[in-house]
Amino acid sequence: MIKRFFALLLVASFGFILFTAFANWQPQTELRGVARDYVQREADELGAMNVVTAIVVVYRGLDTLGEVTVLFLAASGIAVLMRRRKNITIKSKRREASEFLQTGGALLAPPLIMLGATIFLNGHLSPGGGFQGGAVIASAVLLLFMARPGYRPNHTLLDWIESISGFAYVTVGILGMFLAGGFLDSRILPLGEFGKMLSAGAIPVIYTFIGLKVGTELSGILDSLKNESLLTINDK
Repeated sequence: MIKRFFALLLVASFGFILFTAFANWQPQTELRGVARDYVQREADELGAMNVVTAIVVVYRGLDTLGEVTVLFLAASGIAVLMRRRKNITIKSKRREASEFLQTGGALLAPPLIMLGATIFLNGHLSPGGGFQGGAVIASAVLLLFMARPGYRPNHTLLDWIESISGFAYVTVGILGMFLAGGFLDSRILPLGEFGKMLSAGAIPVIYTFIGLKVGTELSGILDSLKNESLLTINDK
């Protein structure tokens, strides 16, 4: 009884807080403060049509570096945890996927990879970016895993792409410190014509490296989890 009373009291208190917060809420009709400053300055300073991209990649570039680092640590942690069974031969007891799924996977995976590349290459012009494009590429790999349980990606190629992309990303960031205004400053390259593919300085280059790195890291995580799931099934 006492537990129910405190639970109801907690729910009522939370509801009162929400009601108080939204009762006096007024929609914001104009940008203020830092947001307005970003929007007003971005086109002339960085030349990206997508203001969100300019904020994430340049103005808050160190945050993006931290996000990439977190993903790298997650992928490394999973690889270390799975390494104890690395040399075990995997023989899946699961039945093969249907012909419909195999055909669909073979047809859809290449367009998905191209879509992911398009998303991060055009991130400075439209909604999207490196993380979104990389996730789409990883979804194509996941589709192949579902369609072909025995499919194994080329880990050597994935490792090389991941390493080169990460190194190049940090290198571009350091170049910004010497050739422009700070770390990951995209003005190390000409801004180009506003709204065109070759514009916004080095932002398309940065997003390309991020997209490739995120795509390969997520693909590696999916492969490790798939192998572990197959080993668990075989153990049973």
